[in-house]
Amino acid sequence: MSSTTTMAEVAAEGRMGRASRLSARRVRALARAELTLLIRNRSALFVVLLLPTVMTFSLKSAAGQADLSGTGLSVGTAVLPGSVGMVLLFAVYSNLVGVYVGRREELVLKRLRTGEADDLEILGAAALPSVTIGVVQSALLLAGGALLLDAGAPARPDLVVAGLVLGLLLTAMLAAASAAYTRTAELAQLTPMPLMLATFAGSGVFVPLEVYPDRLAEICRWLPMTPVMDLLRSGWTEQLSGPGTLRALAVVAGWAVLAALVVRRRFRWEPRR
Repeated sequence: MSSTTTMAEVAAEGRMGRASRLSARRVRALARAELTLLIRNRSALFVVLLLPTVMTFSLKSAAGQADLSGTGLSVGTAVLPGSVGMVLLFAVYSNLVGVYVGRREELVLKRLRTGEADDLEILGAAALPSVTIGVVQSALLLAGGALLLDAGAPARPDLVVAGLVLGLLLTAMLAAASAAYTRTAELAQLTPMPLMLATFAGSGVFVPLEVYPDRLAEICRWLPMTPVMDLLRSGWTEQLSGPGTLRALAVVAGWAVLAALVVRRRFRWEPRR
């Protein structure tokens, strides 16, 4: 069964019995179809399920060789937020860019819009499987890593939850915004790279900003994923004060608004010619 056929059947089913907007039933039906397509795509499954775990071992090796003295960090508190960052980038952001572009090029999005599902339902349902997998993966990596790396439970679990939730929302929105500028499904493998490389280098995924010079670290704190990483890491280190937390939330909100504007004005529902 092709992705076009699967999604078209869901759209046809929805048109027969839908009355209200933002229907949970429609979202579940679309998300279930998207999950079926994800399970059938072995390369996407590798990126979503295995790559973040594999990269976490690279993080542990890099953190073990880094000089963390004077930073207030241990190997555990350096690696655990980074592992969640890997999930956000690979399982959610990179994967969803391919999902949105692929469904657009297959005319799936165009067909879905001929029914009663609105834009938010279509985009949200497409993201739901990846976001759900991201939540489960992050929970497993955090729990297992806390035990194996002797990091213990976070002193501020509320910051960890806030960082994870905001990270999931932001990466899904950035994926839709990136898809707006991706012409083909083949290019969807390249479009995510600038943000991912910037996040690896400057948002504290591989190297905590605490080891950077103060001026460079200050610049990096304006990157989209840096406040998410700061919130996650502060769950253990409590490095963010009240004003620092508010600033992190404001930076995330700013990038989210920008992504939403890009999606609203630039997102294409038909193949780009």
